[in-house]
Amino acid sequence: MVKIATYNVNSINAHLEVVLDWLAAADIDVLLMQEIKCEWGAFPTMMFKQAGYNCAVLGQKSYNGVAIASKFKLDNVVSGLPGLADDQARFIQADTCGLTIANVYVPNGNPVETKLDYKLEYMKALNKYAASKVNGSAAFVLGGDFNVIIEDRDAYDIAQYRTNALAHPSVRAAFRQCCNLGFTNAFRAVHPDAVAYTWYSYSRGQVMADHGLLIDHILLNPSAADRLRDAGVDKSVRMKSNTSDHVPLICELA
Repeated sequence: MVKIATYNVNSINAHLEVVLDWLAAADIDVLLMQEIKCEWGAFPTMMFKQAGYNCAVLGQKSYNGVAIASKFKLDNVVSGLPGLADDQARFIQADTCGLTIANVYVPNGNPVETKLDYKLEYMKALNKYAASKVNGSAAFVLGGDFNVIIEDRDAYDIAQYRTNALAHPSVRAAFRQCCNLGFTNAFRAVHPDAVAYTWYSYSRGQVMADHGLLIDHILLNPSAADRLRDAGVDKSVRMKSNTSDHVPLICELA
């Protein structure tokens, strides 16, 4: 069994202890991290190596940044979304443990008036790339912080997000287009009726009240979906002090 998790760490150096402790406790094989918020040279590669993980990093000073940590060798690393000229560090991919795994941090898109177009342009390029990975025998996993509230139930109070880029009709349509290529949403395949969240505001009491959003997702092409055994959200890490505002989303593949 291979356990894959996606986790927006909201600054890896600020929350390193929590991330490493959680990795060990959850026994994760491959971790996809978003918003590492540091350049490659400042990423704590040695700490991950001591914990048994190889790392591939696409960093950016103070903002964005993505990384893959794997207990297995990382080959054929791709930095940056193919087909899109973009100076923001939002996409990294590698072959590991018999899978091709892509890690994405989709733009937030707010405020809508000035940033939605960039988000939609990014999602269009992502869908085009994803289309090239649907067919064939190679298992492909696309995970990360998509910044998309797919359905109304994926927000505690959807009324607050009717005009927000996370739930904008064009953003939801772009995400559906990706799924309709032939991808399986790992969490929904295992828990079709569940309500669970991967992001909680730092505002007091939001976690305990379970007032959150489900905006992190893992998509599987048919070859990977055939191997899906389980998926879930680990809210426990959000209860710790000095932690990210996101929580990990996990899937297990045979």
